[in-house]
Amino acid sequence: MSQQQMDEETPLLQPVKQKKARTPLPWRQFSIILFLQLAEPLTSQVIAPFAPQLIRDIGITDGDETRVGYYVGLMLSLFFATQALTVLHWSRISDHIGRKPVILTGLFGLSISMYCFGLSRTFYGLVLSRALNGALNGNIGVIKSMMVELTDSTNLAQAYAYMPIAWSSGGAIGPLIGGSLSRPADRFPNIFGHSQFMKTYPYFLACAVPATFSVLAWIVTFLFLQETVPTRVTLWQLLKGKNREHSASLKGPVTSTGSTDSLSTEDTSQRAKAGGSKPLPLRSLLIPRVIIAAGNYAALSFFDIAFRAVQPVFFATPVELGGLGLDPPRIGNILAIYGVINGLFQIFFFADLHDRFGSKTIYSVSMAVAIPMVITLPILNAVARVQGLSLAVWAIVGLQLVLSMILNLAYSCVFIYIAAASPNQASLGATNGIAQLGVSIVRTIGPASATSTFSLSIRNPHHAWIVYYYLIALVCMGICTSLLLPRQLWKNTH
Repeated sequence: MSQQQMDEETPLLQPVKQKKARTPLPWRQFSIILFLQLAEPLTSQVIAPFAPQLIRDIGITDGDETRVGYYVGLMLSLFFATQALTVLHWSRISDHIGRKPVILTGLFGLSISMYCFGLSRTFYGLVLSRALNGALNGNIGVIKSMMVELTDSTNLAQAYAYMPIAWSSGGAIGPLIGGSLSRPADRFPNIFGHSQFMKTYPYFLACAVPATFSVLAWIVTFLFLQETVPTRVTLWQLLKGKNREHSASLKGPVTSTGSTDSLSTEDTSQRAKAGGSKPLPLRSLLIPRVIIAAGNYAALSFFDIAFRAVQPVFFATPVELGGLGLDPPRIGNILAIYGVINGLFQIFFFADLHDRFGSKTIYSVSMAVAIPMVITLPILNAVARVQGLSLAVWAIVGLQLVLSMILNLAYSCVFIYIAAASPNQASLGATNGIAQLGVSIVRTIGPASATSTFSLSIRNPHHAWIVYYYLIALVCMGICTSLLLPRQLWKNTH
């Protein structure tokens, strides 16, 4: 065969060689991870419907409705402030002692903090509960690392398409629990009307449900979750100071039983060989591609957490002050509907959309739809002032939920970029920790800044649009940051 014939045939054969069959997901372990992920959105979203009323009840605003948003945002930000101080350390520790001990610690923190939150009767009690929650919880980055370690390049997008199941389910169930079970003595007088405990702690029942679920998740993790890191030292040995004595006997890859549950894949083994089995120092991880991926994750999260903080406060604020004047049960129903449709859309469409358009295109489009999503807020108030809670208002709410659903496609894309940015498999936890550190910092700023700006908007009619300008500015920052992402995922260079 001549060289010309070979050159003519090669382009036709190239796509066939690059196309790999999608590896089946290891469903046994994968389903456990999805179950564990439900604990965090459940505990975070359960307070959303009643947070404004809780702030009113504890009396810290002295009846000033315009200050409610400020304290709601401050309370939400505390979790991320303390998480920012510890999340990188938890992620790096998981590279050494394994993912499972860190996840168990995080679930313990979620459970204890939510019980304490439900028993808090002062703003300072709420502050301490949220701070404890954030400090002990490093599960976000660790679970993402496990997700990558369970998959390869052919099924990673499919795996990330299922990740929103947990967040959407928690986003749907959490608000329903919070809206339905808060103040049970008032809502269900025949059952709880004679309970002095429920009258004294009107939000304990709503908090106890996700706290108890975290206990159940801890038990499932302890009994059934398999480690994905070939650890050199166990947590007990680390505490006893016997690292050198026992490290040699604990080396070796960890695999699960069953052909579809193998934790050893072609991609992960190649990455391990490329960078070695040793986690890299933190300074070696601060390379451009890690910073770009983490920066985009932070920019996306900054806007998203700011909008999610403003949304329930906007729904709860009286129409004459610039909101919709909805009660907690109705707010919970709206957030629950969003959770359901978002999860279903991600499951059935993200993997195919990703295969067709790629991470860069989907991420860019998802960020762009955030601008009309913000604009729906002032339009909702304007229509409600004229027509009340008419059909038109609910149609606009529905449009807002659809746009939010498209925005959430960006998360799966940026997770794929972060996984690709890790220099080697052994540093995957630390890479996710760096990304999560940036996100925790912006999520500390986001809720408090957004709700404070909203409070300023409703306090002064001349500044009524300042919160919307602020949110749109965050979107523009995210769009600019997305320009740094490459169209093709990074390759390992070490």
